[in-house]
Amino acid sequence: MNTLGKLLVSIQKLSIGISHRILPMVSAVNGDVVSSTGALASEHWQELEFLTGSLCYRCGYPMEQFCPPETWCGTCNANEPDIYRTRSALVYSDMSRRLILNFKHGGRVDNLTVFSNWMQGAANEILSQPAVLVPVPLHLFRRLHRKFNQSALLSGSLAKSCKLQHKPQWLIRQRNTQSQGFKSTKNRQENVKGAFRVPDKYLEQIKGQRIILIDDVRTSGATLEACAKTLLVAGAGQIDAITLARIVKTQETSK
Repeated sequence: MNTLGKLLVSIQKLSIGISHRILPMVSAVNGDVVSSTGALASEHWQELEFLTGSLCYRCGYPMEQFCPPETWCGTCNANEPDIYRTRSALVYSDMSRRLILNFKHGGRVDNLTVFSNWMQGAANEILSQPAVLVPVPLHLFRRLHRKFNQSALLSGSLAKSCKLQHKPQWLIRQRNTQSQGFKSTKNRQENVKGAFRVPDKYLEQIKGQRIILIDDVRTSGATLEACAKTLLVAGAGQIDAITLARIVKTQETSK
């Protein structure tokens, strides 16, 4: 990142609402000055891979060849998920990883609307029906350290643009789980088992509701599935999920 980019990013972090009106925008990838919020250099844009084409009806995993719209992938056929449908905007690649890490760890919330627009485009069918958006929660200690929950920001932005309810308080992370990185599928599932809870005062509100979980990245779903199980036990009617990106591999691991 050049000197001008570093200076502009620093100022925008201090006063994000005002700085957008009076300062040049800088790329969320490398800090170069760009034409508008969310704009990327052409070489960076070309490295983004949006998830389109034939997808598993349930988990949204890209299929190797054209399939009828309601086709399930082998993984979902073998082990039906609690989440009815999941959709993601981007493949989690080197470029999307840089955007997301700069968002949640670098404070680049200026691209929030762009990210939520991508998510809306990837999941219009899920968002077109009445639902309540609930972000995957952070534990209090981690949220205090990071200053915000990136999933809650995405959820709030999506709810506003789609005119849906946003209820981040409906689900809490009661245990400060370890990072899911470098864990096996089984260990990741164990790591988040029992980590989430619905506060008693919201149980009546949740009953029968169609809920859409929102997160930044999905690998194959241990965290999202743990959240879904908790909400279903609490009485929710159906759980869907939308993420900004997802890992795509021949053999998936679980987040």
